[in-house]
Amino acid sequence: MPELPEVEVTRLSFVDRIKGALVVSCRMGKPLRWPLGCAPTELVGWKIANVRRRGKYLLIDLARKSGHTHGTDLDDGLSRGLLMVHLGMSGSLAFADKMPLAGAHDHFDLVTSCGTLRLKDPRRFGAVVYAPSEDSPQAQKLLGKLGMEPLSDAAENGFDLHAFYLGLQARTSAVKQVLLAGDVVVGVGNIYASEALFRAGIRPTLR
Repeated sequence: MPELPEVEVTRLSFVDRIKGALVVSCRMGKPLRWPLGCAPTELVGWKIANVRRRGKYLLIDLARKSGHTHGTDLDDGLSRGLLMVHLGMSGSLAFADKMPLAGAHDHFDLVTSCGTLRLKDPRRFGAVVYAPSEDSPQAQKLLGKLGMEPLSDAAENGFDLHAFYLGLQARTSAVKQVLLAGDVVVGVGNIYASEALFRAGIRPTLR
């Protein structure tokens, strides 16, 4: 499973190239872990404003002129939307000017004026979900309980040592399971939890 550093590397690999691009078309393959939340054609016409990350989710910020039925209207005269992408167990994203014909494991293509973003996911535990905004119920269902970011400062969802300590003190499960749960600190998978506990000299089963 891709862990937080791999997801961040994936984001950095295409964010500068896709930012500002216009969505031309969208293709969905076999069903993924959760439904898209809108018809693929409803993504056409949106502009890619940015690509951020929250935990293991890639957040693709969308914007277009107000007056459409989907999205959140802001004071700048634009509607906003959000695509949340999770790579699941076996997913990977690729962005290129031209893509070959979709294969059996290519389940999502976002075709833009700057290239195509493709999700390949053999096990189909990944997901692409549309939400009107990050504060909407659709987004909060996935993002609302995520803990602090381990690689960011405390200014915005970032790592705070005292808060991390308090979070651990409030739990009685095995420490490795707490690190994996994602509500104290996000994005830590099996490999990083195991390595961190080994370096700290802490047994993974310690409560």
